[in-house]
Amino acid sequence: MTALALDLGTARIRLLLSGSTTIRERPSACGDPEARRWPVRHGMVADMPGCARLVRTALSDAVTERHPPLERVLLGVPVAASRLDRRAAYAAVSSAARCRVAIVEEPLAAAVGCGVDIADPRPRLLLDAGAGIAEAVVIRAGEIADAGDVQVAGQVAGQVGAGCPPYARERVVAMVADLIARVPAALRATVRQQGLLITGGGARDPELARKLCAELRITVSPVADPANATVRGLACLLGTSGSSGTSAIGRKDIDDDHQ
Repeated sequence: MTALALDLGTARIRLLLSGSTTIRERPSACGDPEARRWPVRHGMVADMPGCARLVRTALSDAVTERHPPLERVLLGVPVAASRLDRRAAYAAVSSAARCRVAIVEEPLAAAVGCGVDIADPRPRLLLDAGAGIAEAVVIRAGEIADAGDVQVAGQVAGQVGAGCPPYARERVVAMVADLIARVPAALRATVRQQGLLITGGGARDPELARKLCAELRITVSPVADPANATVRGLACLLGTSGSSGTSAIGRKDIDDDHQ
């Protein structure tokens, strides 16, 4: 079976075939260079036909005639994605891939991609700072127990920014502080002791990490190869997700066939 992990980001689309270690990526843009369109905004599909064309083009590069037919795609979506957002992402990808599509929340996949044991009952704090949306989550016992999000970038002069722009840093820090404050008091010390992991392009911003560390007084650790954490995690989860819509990690994070 040929299966595919798909990270459909605001700035970049990343793909990883099952059994492969080669991550393929391209800008999340479609159309002529003079009139480029960015169908994904703030991590959500804003233009379904444009997104379908984007995915179709990316798939034509990644899945060649030498590969067996594609049977399954595991797609990452933000935690903040509404049911309508998820339907839009599902529709765009399934029309392009013409196979079964399942959905996983991106910060959970990013945690798997950087080696976190998400089944651990101790709460773990992670910030996934992408080009369009930053999401902070508390992961516990295979679930996202709580989450917050900040829209960190948009399209300016036809360009999509990478990482966390300066104007959004204070908002991201405030979001993470609020998330920590909402952790039950009995678990808050454990969360602080475990520290904060940062994934996504924003993890490359040393000023963001410095502000988080200074203002929250918590250990902050940008992970290795942070931009690829989500697609790596999705690829790992390809082997654990079944066809029934449930996951081996004990949570209905996977919305198989959008049921």
